[in-house]
Amino acid sequence: MDAPSDPRLQAVQAEVLYLVNLLLAPGLAFLLLLWLAHRHRASANPLTRCHLRQAVTVSLRAGLLLIAVPALVVLTVDLDQPAAWILLLLYVLCCHATLVLLGVLGLSRAIAGQTFVYPLLGSRTW
Repeated sequence: MDAPSDPRLQAVQAEVLYLVNLLLAPGLAFLLLLWLAHRHRASANPLTRCHLRQAVTVSLRAGLLLIAVPALVVLTVDLDQPAAWILLLLYVLCCHATLVLLGVLGLSRAIAGQTFVYPLLGSRTW
């Protein structure tokens, strides 16, 4: 018989895909994360449900923060001014770094077998 899989496996996979989405393969990792969430949407394991829900929700919100807000800045400011470029670069770098650090924290919680809600961005229900 097959040994039961580790209940943390899907939670760790979700957090790893969140980080891969931010760092290595943005579109592909997000699609894999959506597939994983769809595959385990009715999981009885609260750890799996929590981390999948958090990773999908925060990935969507991170996409808005990293794409929509800079696009809005580009459309509303004069890009001939150096201050506009400084504002844009500082925003993207700080936002991206914060999202990556929160993803590492979520991954460490998943490895430890603990639930995790992303501050400000995460969903309060799972």
